Amino acid sequence: MTTFDPKAFLATLPNKAGCYQMYDSSGELLYVGKAKNLKNRVSSYFRETGLSIKTQALVSKIQSIEITSTGSETEALLLEQNLIKQYRPPYNILLRDDKSYPYILITDKDEFPAVRYQRGKRSPNGTLFGPFPSGGAVKESLNLLQKLFKVRQCDDSFFRNRSRPCLQYQIERCSAPCVGLVDDADYQRDVRHTKLFLQGKNPKVMSELASEMEAASRQLAFEKAAQLRDQLARLQHVQEQQTVIGQKGEADVFGVAVQPGGVCVHVLFVRQGRVIGSKVYYPRIAIEDSAEHVLSAFIAQFYLAGGREIPESIITAIELPESNLLSEALSQMRERKVSITSKVRSDRNSWLKLAQQNAEQNLQSQLANKQNIYNRFLDLQSALGMEEIPSRLECFDISHSSGEATVASCVVFDRNGPLKRDYRKYNIEGITGGDDYAAMNQALHRRFEKATSADAILPDILVIDGGKGQVAQAVEVLNELNIQGIKVIGIAKGPTRKAGFEILIDAETGSENILQSDSLALHLLQHIRDESHRFAITGHRARRAKARKQSLLEGIDGVGPKRRRELLKHFGSAKAVESASVEEIAKVSSISNSLAETIYLALHPDS
Repeated sequence: MTTFDPKAFLATLPNKAGCYQMYDSSGELLYVGKAKNLKNRVSSYFRETGLSIKTQALVSKIQSIEITSTGSETEALLLEQNLIKQYRPPYNILLRDDKSYPYILITDKDEFPAVRYQRGKRSPNGTLFGPFPSGGAVKESLNLLQKLFKVRQCDDSFFRNRSRPCLQYQIERCSAPCVGLVDDADYQRDVRHTKLFLQGKNPKVMSELASEMEAASRQLAFEKAAQLRDQLARLQHVQEQQTVIGQKGEADVFGVAVQPGGVCVHVLFVRQGRVIGSKVYYPRIAIEDSAEHVLSAFIAQFYLAGGREIPESIITAIELPESNLLSEALSQMRERKVSITSKVRSDRNSWLKLAQQNAEQNLQSQLANKQNIYNRFLDLQSALGMEEIPSRLECFDISHSSGEATVASCVVFDRNGPLKRDYRKYNIEGITGGDDYAAMNQALHRRFEKATSADAILPDILVIDGGKGQVAQAVEVLNELNIQGIKVIGIAKGPTRKAGFEILIDAETGSENILQSDSLALHLLQHIRDESHRFAITGHRARRAKARKQSLLEGIDGVGPKRRRELLKHFGSAKAVESASVEEIAKVSSISNSLAETIYLALHPDS
């Protein structure tokens, strides 16, 4: 293998804008960067002094570099973010790619418009409000709108087929336009007030409600006046709760905190002068150390590679070194001007302080949690008498319903907590229903049979949720595959079956031990056991639901949709087909004797 010669390579670089891609000896992409001047930027990685330790680690792995010239630095930035999104190099800031943001949709083509949840800003059949930071924020807003304005939120098919009011009317969360219990004018007024509320125009809504209440009172329509009074009181209460309100505008406000061991970016989403929610991110960093470079790289990836809606204004807690470049690229994507600033006053300054304060607090909590987890690993090392601190734990659990749809889970923890990208579910097949030992054996085989190579990732501790029988299965599998160096322990419920009295079973010594209820080691094992249990149950329920939705007749060779319909028409149900004999099945006009036997055997595999 030839050694990378940086001097010879740098001599060929142009003094143009573009992107560079750094690869290791195995051809894996390490890092993607952009530059106004490729020659100057790439040369900076190979200077003799002034490189950070992280950058030196990157440079030591470089075996080749590819460059792509672009017409401008803006084009280079856009290309860089596309490459990061496509390849996710380990030395770039990595932002977990979320789904598109959710919105609230008010339909406009219905006689009685509906309020709906919609994810993504696709072409709507009405007016969109948002985006909201999460689905939970939308559902909370929809719940509030039901209480305030009673505009329907049901599907059109449900709405069209009502002959009497549904439960939402009974609990005073819908005015029941489906059965004509509300005047068209009153309903349209509530729809208009809903739109004004979502636009942040609460004072206007309250003024109109107060005027209508007084008018109804003058006309001696006291019942209607009372309803308007209650609606006004609820809206006033909401107004009092909404303390973080500005006067106008939309913006995304970024706070950032950087400390050894972690980075936190806190984003406030402001629409129509109202803070509609926030979101916290902990991006993985490898090279960029300063808060300015971290936030600049984060914002570029957040919008350019994330496909998110770009607001008219982006407010940052610190001044970005590439704010003009970012603004130009974002304006190009939005097709309207986007401003990026860190110098703001009045309400915007309040938003900025709030975002920065939350970023710092969340990072402190994150780092404290990491330290707490590390202390738990230390205590586990002491409790198990291990020479070194364990760095990776894997826990297995089995879940089924009386033997149906058995699923095994594998949950992984490292010293930072749950490592969710390494979680695995195993659908267990070919065993006697309810045989947990066989299920555990199969799951462990599937996990470790491909992990016998020298560079395989193995746990330091294998935790089995169960007693001696399940632990014995783990030892048997590891011995059979000749895998050594893994400490196997079981965690079983004690005689009282209460938390804090679990029995730890050491596979190596066969000893049983009950740790103190305040033991950090016990807390760690309880955490991974409970997470494994949750993950297994989730997988089992999904598999069981899928199986129960599927017809018994699906998947049988030679039985397509037409023959399934004929069988169901002849027998009345899939259960009746299962109870029928071969001769009875063959009486269906399109079913031959041989196919009838195939169907019978498929429905009775044990016969």
